[in-house]
Amino acid sequence: MNTRNVKSLIDMMEKSSLTALEVEEEGCKIRLERSVQGGAAVQAAPITPVLQQPVMAAPVMPQAISEAAPAAAQETPAGKEVKSPMVGVFYSSPSPESDPFVTVGQRVKKGDVLCIIEAMKLMNEITAEVEGEITEICAQNGQIIEYGQPLFRIK
Repeated sequence: MNTRNVKSLIDMMEKSSLTALEVEEEGCKIRLERSVQGGAAVQAAPITPVLQQPVMAAPVMPQAISEAAPAAAQETPAGKEVKSPMVGVFYSSPSPESDPFVTVGQRVKKGDVLCIIEAMKLMNEITAEVEGEITEICAQNGQIIEYGQPLFRIK
């Protein structure tokens, strides 16, 4: 099940009076429940009990990130400041066992992945808008970040 299908299910649920919806497709089980306040919660779990690995949501399409990215890079005296385009949880690496995407002093090219921000169970890759050297990493792994909060400085 891809992100577009999940979004269409959420949209359908918001437009109806349903309080819960459960769908099984392609080895993935999705359950949507409307909370007391009227929002929708998403849960994904594997159907086969043998698969005990957590289900990761698909990353946001690159078009959505590139549209938000121009607002993420602002000019500062020390170079470009990459700011968060959303509220979420900052992850410096693709998994807890992996090395970080970037480190201070590392050179990056335009389009290189700098970090992941998890927002509403979706993993969003944040990419470099400019070529340069990482001079500062402003967020810590696992930290909750706000919209517009500085994440990196690139010189």
